This record gives sequence, structure tokens and C-alpha cells, in this order.
Amino acid sequence: MGLAKKAEEAAVEEAEGAKEAKEAREEREREERMRRLEERVKACRKCELWSLRRNAVVGEGSLLADVMFIGEAPGYYEDLKGRPFVGKAGKVLDELLASVHLERKDVYICNVLKCRPPKNRDPKPEEIESCTPFLDEQIEIIQPKVIATLGNYSLQYIFSKFNMKAEKISKIHGRIFTVETLNGTLKIIPLYHPAVAIYNSAMREVLFEDFKVLPKLLSEQHNKRERG
Repeated sequence: MGLAKKAEEAAVEEAEGAKEAKEAREEREREERMRRLEERVKACRKCELWSLRRNAVVGEGSLLADVMFIGEAPGYYEDLKGRPFVGKAGKVLDELLASVHLERKDVYICNVLKCRPPKNRDPKPEEIESCTPFLDEQIEIIQPKVIATLGNYSLQYIFSKFNMKAEKISKIHGRIFTVETLNGTLKIIPLYHPAVAIYNSAMREVLFEDFKVLPKLLSEQHNKRERG
């Protein structure tokens, strides 16, 4: 092997090592920020829901994820275990992820509300107002390239946050919307909440079809990083 070839390979290895070190440092920083956020969520008393919960449900998954899924609020099992999407809707979400060759560890999953509304009622406007600063901070920490909203409440909030007019989810589900942020280009995909497949089996096909857009977007992000 020539000296030039050896030098080239050494340079590649050095660049890869520097990239891995940067990612590790970035992940540690994000973990610390998320830890502090979780402490604030658990101490939050801004609305009545804190007094009714068993556990606050902040979120879980990779803090370096390209895709962030945002649901509505914790349900019974989420409140019991302190984790998002671990009930029947969670099983559907796991199936959807598997259908596009993703696992929970590859993405980040959270909700608009961090505490369960009693009897799984809809979130109240004042609860959303109190809780969404935590969600905003999660988005800032993760810096996702893709946000997939699950259901109407997350759709309405995310579109409002980025100054977009939200139509009915029945009209725009599965479509890709692009916004420019301080952290770069962000893709937003409105999706039905996985729970719809529990109550209406015909919606399973719609959900699985809508999820097919994710591999294409992730491939585009990977190619951008490779070129960068």
C-alpha cells in the first residue's frame, strides 16, 4: 500500500473518530438538559393534573433522533408506568414503526401533555398552555429533522407553533409540510393517532400507508449528512 493511500485512510479514520466524539459529547449534553427538564416536569404544579397523576410521562427514545413523534396525552397505562405509548395504542405504534424498519430506540416519543387527564378526557386549553413550554424545550433539545404529529391536538399545536394554518387531519394526513427553523429545515407529517386503529379497523391500512413516507425522509436526511 502506498504512502498516499495510507495517509488517506488515516485521515478518514481521524474524521470518523472526531465525528463519533462530537456525537457522544452532544448526546451527553442533551441527556443533561433532558434530565433537568424531567425534574421540572415532575415538580410542575401549573394545572390540576399533577394532583391526579401517578407518574409524569416526559418521553423516551434517542436524544439524537431524526424523527420525533408527538401524541396527545398519557393514558391509563402510560400514567401507571411513566412511559409514553405503552397501552393498546402503543402496540399499534410499535407495529407501525416495525413496518418501516424502525424501533423505539431509533426515534423520540412524547406527548403534548405530560400528565394524564382524568378518564382520558380531551386536554383543556389551559392545560395545553401550561404544558407546551416543556414540549417546546424537548423539540429544542432533540432538534429533530422530522416531527410526526399523532392526532388532532398535537397537529393543532405544532402547526400553530410554526405559524401554519392547520386543516382537518382527514384532509392532510400523510402529507409533508416544510418549515425553516433556527436549527434548519424541519419536515412535519400529520398522522392519525394510533388509537384510531383500535376503534376502527379500517383505519389500520390508512395508518400503515401514511407511515411509508418516513423511510423516504430518513433516507434524504442520511444522504444530506453523508454529503455534509
